[in-house]
Amino acid sequence: MALALQALVFVLGDPPRTDRFLALTGLTPDALRAGIGDRVIMGAVLEFLANHEADLVAAAAALDVPPETLAAAWETLR
Repeated sequence: MALALQALVFVLGDPPRTDRFLALTGLTPDALRAGIGDRVIMGAVLEFLANHEADLVAAAAALDVPPETLAAAWETLR
């Protein structure tokens, strides 16, 4: 779950990416804040990254992990 939280910080660090994440997931900023630590919310973060290769690769580089590690973390939370 810690990796998902780091991925969330990555997503929130870029306003256009944040807007796209919120639009695609249907989450609101309040729901996101309330759901920190919730498996479903953290899974949505990882799913968002896994479904867009450019974001997945950028997040993996920023977090210094292979992209496969992020994808595997998503599978664990599904």
